[in-house]
Amino acid sequence: MKIRKIDHVGVIVNDLSAAKEFFRELGLEVKGEWELEGELMGYAVDLTGAKVACVGLGTPDGQTWIELIKFHSPPDETDVQQNFANTLGIRHIAFSVENIEEVVAKLKKRGTKIFSEIQQYEESFKLCYVRGPEGIILELAEEIK
Repeated sequence: MKIRKIDHVGVIVNDLSAAKEFFRELGLEVKGEWELEGELMGYAVDLTGAKVACVGLGTPDGQTWIELIKFHSPPDETDVQQNFANTLGIRHIAFSVENIEEVVAKLKKRGTKIFSEIQQYEESFKLCYVRGPEGIILELAEEIK
């Protein structure tokens, strides 16, 4: 057995159109949109009566995907949890970017919360952490050549 790659990361959101637009502005491309429901869907996610709408977004080279998922049913009775960076579980998605200064300036202009200014890690990367829609933490990394 051999794992070839991470196929995609699923992100649950309440406002699918706002999350989709955020990631499109960041530079991802919509690769597909679909809805799923029924017995197989419920079995796959271990929820009764599951009905979802999804948007798949990928990098221009097609190598990396995220899947934004809106559950129409069953409803989540809690609100978006603003977790800290040290909260257990999956905490952020990292994107390799070109011209991190330009990306961060664009995100600031749109009102995105930037919780670290651009920092340089040794002689290898410039890094910045931001909070996207619904509390999603993104790490932006530009390789220094």
